[in-house]
Amino acid sequence: MKTIKIALAQINPTVGGIEGNVLKICDYIQQAREKKSSLVIFPELSITGYPPEDILLKRHFIDDNLEALSRVIENTKDIAAVVGFVDRKDSILYNAAAIIQNCRMIGVYHKVFLPNYGVFDEYRYFRAGTETPVYRIEDINIGVNICEDIWYPEGPAKYQAIAGAEVIFNINASPYHMGKSHLREKMVSERASDNKIVIAYLNTVGGQDELVFDGGSFITDKTGEIIVRGRQFEEEMIISEIALDGYNPPIPPLEKGGEGGFEEEVYKALVLGTRDYVIKNDFKQAVIGLSGGVDSALVAAIAVDAIGKENVTGIFMPSPYTSKESREDAYGLSKNLGIKIIEAPISNIFEVYRESLKMEFKGLPDDKTEENLQARIRGNILMAFSNKFGWLVLTTGNKSEMSVGYATLYGDMAGGFAVIKDVPKTLVYELCKWKNSNEGRAVIPKRVLWKEPSAELRPDQKDTDSLPPYPVLDPILKAYVEDDKSFEDILSSGCEIECTRKVIEMIDRSEYKRRQSPPGIKITPRAFGKDRRFPITNKYRSY
Repeated sequence: MKTIKIALAQINPTVGGIEGNVLKICDYIQQAREKKSSLVIFPELSITGYPPEDILLKRHFIDDNLEALSRVIENTKDIAAVVGFVDRKDSILYNAAAIIQNCRMIGVYHKVFLPNYGVFDEYRYFRAGTETPVYRIEDINIGVNICEDIWYPEGPAKYQAIAGAEVIFNINASPYHMGKSHLREKMVSERASDNKIVIAYLNTVGGQDELVFDGGSFITDKTGEIIVRGRQFEEEMIISEIALDGYNPPIPPLEKGGEGGFEEEVYKALVLGTRDYVIKNDFKQAVIGLSGGVDSALVAAIAVDAIGKENVTGIFMPSPYTSKESREDAYGLSKNLGIKIIEAPISNIFEVYRESLKMEFKGLPDDKTEENLQARIRGNILMAFSNKFGWLVLTTGNKSEMSVGYATLYGDMAGGFAVIKDVPKTLVYELCKWKNSNEGRAVIPKRVLWKEPSAELRPDQKDTDSLPPYPVLDPILKAYVEDDKSFEDILSSGCEIECTRKVIEMIDRSEYKRRQSPPGIKITPRAFGKDRRFPITNKYRSY
């Protein structure tokens, strides 16, 4: 039986951190060597981190990346490796994989299909490759291709199989969104069975600004059955001896999350994205405005799981409109999570503002101006703690609010990282319920999950004073923002006409706010930011 022992190095590189990335790569090469692996595989652009974006326009960055590759090559004695890097030929850049054997580079593969949609912008930097070579390692013919290449039935995998490849290694930096792991496994299984070839799919892991890479690497046999699978959201060395001409026992399929069934996966993505944003940007601690509501409760829970309770501080900032229940819930949450809570009342500051403005506002009724003043006072207080102690402010706005502009510029939008920016309000509740269930106790106070949401910026205020109920709002948002459905298509699904018109109008009108918001973790197929690039000045209306 013909076999090969391979190591999939599912690592967490850092964009621009070439020195650290090389040390990690060399460490994993040594681990693979000690495990007697013939070949160790690393993710797409593992030397530079992904996506390096406009750092690629710096010539010395490309030089440093090439010099780093030479050091990796020197560390491959008695083993073969595939390493992602940036290749340069006559000032043209390629997203590339180095095929290395025993301290010698035996080939370079250039990515053929460059993604240029959603969060991807590879045509800005790279030239597409044109060749699909096959390499000989340990008397086995191998094909190597990169990420997007595997998604095309008529792509490199087909031609490498025709050319005699016995196993294909597809290296990736594939960002996470809910349910994507199932799509990947289904697609790669089809490529394997169509071409009757073993495919090893290796994905990077870690957070990079708004992106989270979830790992979940796997290997399929020639029939498309999954025979090895790595963990999601964790670094891991996956060692496997695979039979190229024999039987590999399959493993159980992933459990499919149905409607609302991805809570654990999403929660882990948010924790990893938060942890890496904090750590990779050299912060040590985070601060959160605790309102006693569900959004800040979820963000605080995620922060504690990401960086530890000793590194998270909550600031409770009551106003004249803050309820007794909100106070109890904010303090109850901090106790349950074991985090420090500081109380910084805003009533006196609010009165000073009102006094300062009373001549100009004389005779005018209170409105959103006074409401937003309170939010902006709170934003200033949070940023004061950030400046004084070096804490990163984690904002607490969710996707539903950000979609329709139900947020205050320089107020509750002020901060460094928006943890749940891409999480719809209805999913916020489900994640909180999952967290409590997973802990076996009410970490997030039960009342937070059933009391009516309110910004508490005026007497008896409710979110539904300004918005449709979230179970009505969120399906409209998904249809319009994520699925690009027209006004008529949304109505045909049963949505009420005036409600839908109002929601779409709020979405379109709020682009200027979103453009000024901090980055946040992408967990849906289409997030605000790089995923959805709409002009602020825009007169087109579809309703």
